[in-house]
Amino acid sequence: QVQLVESGGGLVQPGESLRLSCAASGKIENIYTMAWYRQAPGKQRELVAAITRGNSTNYADSVKGRFSISRDNAKNTVYLQMNSLKPEDTAVYYCNAVVQNTPYRRPNDYWGQGTQVTVSS
Repeated sequence: QVQLVESGGGLVQPGESLRLSCAASGKIENIYTMAWYRQAPGKQRELVAAITRGNSTNYADSVKGRFSISRDNAKNTVYLQMNSLKPEDTAVYYCNAVVQNTPYRRPNDYWGQGTQVTVSS
């Protein structure tokens, strides 16, 4: 019912920046929390950053001060600005959104397909 399409991943050198985008489309009444998760090879998926509809944010300790999450509610889009990237940031990054599809119904959890971010010299 809802599709999340991520873009902006790629290969960068340490210290460089990337900006990820995730656009939601489909049957959407409201989008509540939007978030970015990441999963490195051999590791569990972890929360990177999250933002509520009212723009309250929280970040993993490992990215505080380097990453910034934002959203455009009119475009149903969430962004992740990643600065001062490190090799340990290498992972597949997934977009997540909690979406109410129809009025008066409980929201559902949706995931994007993932975008690869590789930080290497």
